[in-house]
Amino acid sequence: MVLELNMRRSEKGVTLIELMTVVVVLGILAAVAIPTYRRYLLRAQRTDATTALLRLQSAEEKHFLQYSAYATDLTGDAPTGLGLGSVNSERGYYALSVETTATGYTATAATISGAGQSDDTQCASFKITEIGKKSATDRGGTDRTSECWR
Repeated sequence: MVLELNMRRSEKGVTLIELMTVVVVLGILAAVAIPTYRRYLLRAQRTDATTALLRLQSAEEKHFLQYSAYATDLTGDAPTGLGLGSVNSERGYYALSVETTATGYTATAATISGAGQSDDTQCASFKITEIGKKSATDRGGTDRTSECWR
């Protein structure tokens, strides 16, 4: 009996099975957490596009009030350009462009390949018009406005 108690006291530490159990549990947690976090980041970074388009919309309206025409050049100085300084969104995830007509414009923010948001297949392109009509499409061209302009 004394020998048995001494053996139990000397058995301290972690067994291989306990260690493998911990590794498996951590692997399962990582397999769930990493993709979920990436989806959260993609959704959160969509605000870069919407903010840039609203800023562009404001600049176009100001330009129209001063010069009675919408500008096609985003970076040039007035009276031909908006003077925004860049054709990319503030964080650089989206490329901005604008198409004008005699009475209006359509501003677009599209994901830049390799810039982080290029993995966002659900909201690949955002648009806004002179009347404030918002739209968004996925990579296949399917309308995703309600999901993307939250």
